[in-house]
This record gives sequence, C-alpha cells and structure tokens, in this order.
Amino acid sequence: MTREVHELLSKTDMNYIGYVEGNDINSGDVDVIVCDGFVGNVVLKMSEGLWETISGILKWEAADNIRAKAAYFLMKRAMRRLEKRMDYSEYGGAPLLGVNGNCVISHGHSNAKAIMNAAILAANLAKNRLNEHLMQEIEEKQGLLRLGQKRPERGKENGKAIP
Repeated sequence: MTREVHELLSKTDMNYIGYVEGNDINSGDVDVIVCDGFVGNVVLKMSEGLWETISGILKWEAADNIRAKAAYFLMKRAMRRLEKRMDYSEYGGAPLLGVNGNCVISHGHSNAKAIMNAAILAANLAKNRLNEHLMQEIEEKQGLLRLGQKRPERGKENGKAIP
C-alpha cells in the first residue's frame, strides 16, 4: 500500500518529495507526512515529548555547573521561543485523514489551550474545505490509484459482490 500511495502522489501536481527519514520529520523540510495511524501516533507522541525531554536535560545539566547556568540564563528567551514552537498545545491537534469529514485528533491529556486550538484548527479545516479538496484531488487521480489498472466497480471484486 505504501508503494502504491507513493506512486499515486508522485504523479500529482502536489509538492510531494517522496519518502523521508525520521530525522526529516522535524527538520522543517516537510509539512505533511503520510503514514498509517500507528506510525502517525508514535511520531506525534514522540514529537510532543521532545521538548519536555530537551528542557529537562538542559535544566539538569545547568544545575551543577556555573557556566552552564549562565548559558542557560542567556538562552532563556530563545528557549521560550523554542518551547512555544514545540508545545503541542500551540497546535491543538492534527487532521486525521481517511474519514468522511473533517476530524482533528488531539492528545488524550490535552489542556484547555490545546482543545481551544484544536477547535480553531477544525473550524479552519471546515472553512477551507480540506476534506472536499482532498476528495476532489483523489477523484481526479482515480485512474492512477491502481497504477493505471482499472478499478473494480464499488461493491464488486473479480466479478463477485463483496459486502
């Protein structure tokens, strides 16, 4: 399925760059990753916990060393900007694609700020008709879906009705 999706997206006029490695995900070079739900959940949770881990390590390292404390103090403003950039509650959630409608998935322990931002994101997705645009693009590219093979009628496969 991954190869078929890659072939399909490669033939669209989207700015699709192909397969990426894990270190590309937070590099700023990609805006969207296409993956199954399990991988997406792992990536999302890993990204959410990244700031907490980095922040905790830096505080621990600065605790016993006067130079590190001074550097930590001087970096405080940049650290706050980085924290805001990496804080999941700033985004609220991410669009969950593959459902018939607009859906934003949020972390189970989201705070009020995250829920508010998820609601704003959902409203923007609906306002900009993301799902409709995606469905239109898929319908236009349907001939490419099975790498040029004719797609069976809905509800039939190999001439047999399927539930």
